[in-house]
Amino acid sequence: MFDDVLNRFAERAPATVMVRALLERLLNAERLDAWFESVCQLQYTKKILFSSLVQLMMQVVCKTQPSVNAAYRKTSITASIVAVYDKLRGVELSTSQGLVREVAQGAADLIDQLGSTLPERLSGYRIRYLDGNCLEASQRRLRALRNCAAAPLPGKCLVVFDAARRIISDVFPCADGHAQERSLFHQVLARIQAGELWIADRNFCVKSFLVGLARQRACFIIRHHNALSVKPLEAAQPAAGDTTGRLFEQAVQVTDEPGHTWTWRRIIVKLDTPTRNGDRQLNLLTNLPADVADAATIAEVYRTRWTIETAFQKLEAHLNSEINPLGYPQAALFGFCLALVAYNLYAVVMAALRAAHPEANVDETVSEYYLANEIANTTEGLDIAVDEHQWAMFVQASHTQFCAMLLDLARRVDLKAMRKNRRGPKKPLTKRTRYKDKPHVSTAKLLAAG
Repeated sequence: MFDDVLNRFAERAPATVMVRALLERLLNAERLDAWFESVCQLQYTKKILFSSLVQLMMQVVCKTQPSVNAAYRKTSITASIVAVYDKLRGVELSTSQGLVREVAQGAADLIDQLGSTLPERLSGYRIRYLDGNCLEASQRRLRALRNCAAAPLPGKCLVVFDAARRIISDVFPCADGHAQERSLFHQVLARIQAGELWIADRNFCVKSFLVGLARQRACFIIRHHNALSVKPLEAAQPAAGDTTGRLFEQAVQVTDEPGHTWTWRRIIVKLDTPTRNGDRQLNLLTNLPADVADAATIAEVYRTRWTIETAFQKLEAHLNSEINPLGYPQAALFGFCLALVAYNLYAVVMAALRAAHPEANVDETVSEYYLANEIANTTEGLDIAVDEHQWAMFVQASHTQFCAMLLDLARRVDLKAMRKNRRGPKKPLTKRTRYKDKPHVSTAKLLAAG
């Protein structure tokens, strides 16, 4: 199937070959430029192809190059670095958003074909986690920021996580770093589909948003915010079947702006340990029917909301998702959206590993850190050693053939080399009281003194 050079990489660094194959398949330059021409509104191609810009930025996002300037030096772009930055600052938010959606759909199709879709936590509902992410402050390279003492925020995003496929399925970018999340709710509601179950924290507990979900025949489990006024229809009662004494349920009523009333359920969860904000109970609002999910099931499904928080942690730990030198909002958000694209490529790799190693609990045992480390360390060598025409087979292959190639590569991955290191419980910090009056001490003398 592969020539000698590519086959050696497939044996020694199969995960890197998988990611490179996925880049060719889902971000093929010819298809990417054709897609860009079909969706762009104001920006246009002059000297720098959109595919070249994506290729450059993916090197920074995946940490194979430390900066945009370093990646620029490795590309064949003939335009100046100034032109590259001008191109980045002009990337439309709709283009960044559309690219995430386009790759997410391709990734979802591959995961389905591989048979690695995870079962939904609540049968009959497609679970979507929704959360916001505010990009961290950028460097003050722009003239408008140089005398600014406050941290300049280049933007924020609402991110949608597909629970069954473990991919970022959608994103809603906003250039205003100070904008409230609720200003983007109308965009989210336009993408809601019947039969979905949306799970979010109390920042999303807004009447218009909840009613919009219900009108779209979608369901929700969202933590109740005190700012949303509800009318209790009964006293809180111990939840049916609960023997712990920590679950209670009551019917509540909400009246929307036109005056229509909605009857929903409020699940009250008493906590043994307070949250980091000091809360000792969680109040969850849901429109799920009682015959579909009891209070215990709703509380358990809401508890899985940490899945999207984990995704954000992986973006920060394994990818360069927030590129600080990029101060222009469009450029910074384009970089973040490409990190979401890279995350989805990793999700396909993990799905292939699940399919190729059904006996192993891949999601619990394989470390994304070691996976990302292998890819970062071997990508440049792979690009140098393997001729460009070798990757054409991944573009030209049928859907079934491509998945077969992914499975072949996944079977070559040494899961032992990718195993997570399990740490023990954290120990309390030792109080540092010795030599408090000295600026430094000699380690050698302390060790000699025992």
